[in-house]
Amino acid sequence: MNNWRRVDEIISYYGKGVTPKYVKESSIIVLNQKCIRNNNIDYSFARYIDDSKTYSENKLLKEGDVLINSTGQGTAGRVAFLEKIPKGKKVIVDSHILVLRTNDYWESKCLNYSLYSIEPLLQTFLDGSTGQGEFDKLRMFNVEVNYSQDSQDQRSIAKVLSDLDAKIELNNKINAELEAMAKLTYDYWFVQFDFPNKNGKPYKSSGGKMVYNEELKREIPEGWEVKRLEEIANITTGKLDSNAEVENGSYHFYTCASEPTRTDSFAFDDSVILIAGNNAAGNFHVNRYTGKFNAYQRTYIVTAKEEKYLNYLYQILVLQMKLLKKRGKGSQTKFITLGMLTETPIFDTNSEVIDAFHKISHPMYEKQMNILNENQKLAELRDWLLPMLMNGQVKVGEAKGKVQMNMAAESDVQYNKG
Repeated sequence: MNNWRRVDEIISYYGKGVTPKYVKESSIIVLNQKCIRNNNIDYSFARYIDDSKTYSENKLLKEGDVLINSTGQGTAGRVAFLEKIPKGKKVIVDSHILVLRTNDYWESKCLNYSLYSIEPLLQTFLDGSTGQGEFDKLRMFNVEVNYSQDSQDQRSIAKVLSDLDAKIELNNKINAELEAMAKLTYDYWFVQFDFPNKNGKPYKSSGGKMVYNEELKREIPEGWEVKRLEEIANITTGKLDSNAEVENGSYHFYTCASEPTRTDSFAFDDSVILIAGNNAAGNFHVNRYTGKFNAYQRTYIVTAKEEKYLNYLYQILVLQMKLLKKRGKGSQTKFITLGMLTETPIFDTNSEVIDAFHKISHPMYEKQMNILNENQKLAELRDWLLPMLMNGQVKVGEAKGKVQMNMAAESDVQYNKG
């Protein structure tokens, strides 16, 4: 059966959002383009809009709406689906986001998956020659998608794909909690100085001796030193003249925006800290990565001279990034220099404390990496199934079997908060 239909034949409403007057907090959340990435809505970038004003009913989002970024090279064409509206809130988008609405939730979800599968194509639908070009919605309206018009089929197809997305989202939450646990331990030990003393009690709270450090203008535990990052780690940039071997393959490529893409070669192979030293994307980033990768010039690669320091240095650099942002060079786009990084002050503690922190934090990091690898496989399975489910090449029952087999293969990634 021929199920090909143009997008404009499926939607019942389309429209852009409003030009917001932001307030500190209100009952209406306003989404912007930063919120839409990887077919998800990230509310951490959202803000609030004045809710004393009255907005058109169409402007207020409904569950099942499909959102498409509509401005800017590399941003326009990103797709996301509004699964649920946060409890007790209303949601609206700003004028840089296009809203598509159908008369059926499952129809919308299938439309969303269809558009997401061709997101790279949508990102070429720009009018204008500048980086702030406008998304050409007419070209998108003429795009044809192919999935069953039967509501029950749509529900079944969307359920298979949603199960994979739900597992990826759960894994992301687990990783966030693992990250928070490692940070809490770091703060307790190296900010409050309540690391375990020889008797296993909190050092500072139990009367551990503190001495004044002239450089930091504060007290630190007796016997601790202040060194420079370059004394504990090797730091290089992602230039291709790094004398590192280049081999064929498809590996992560990190840019100054900290957006991992793909490349056909790699220049690095290690367990490292990656720092995006250019503020072009609106923020500096610090990431951990293990494996083969390549990196752009303004990405800094930090390798601990002793492995046990790596997780410790990562936590320090996440905190230091707030200070480095303020000191960033450049009048338009701020950037971090190599010299700023090499001079970053670092506590060099006694070996027992570093060894103990490594023993606690490293298994957390390894679990995070396992989860990231699982998520990559789940995303690949979803992207492989998506077009075949839509055009009927794979039946829902077959797809469920593949999903269950994949889930079982990755069942070693577990998490118990208790």
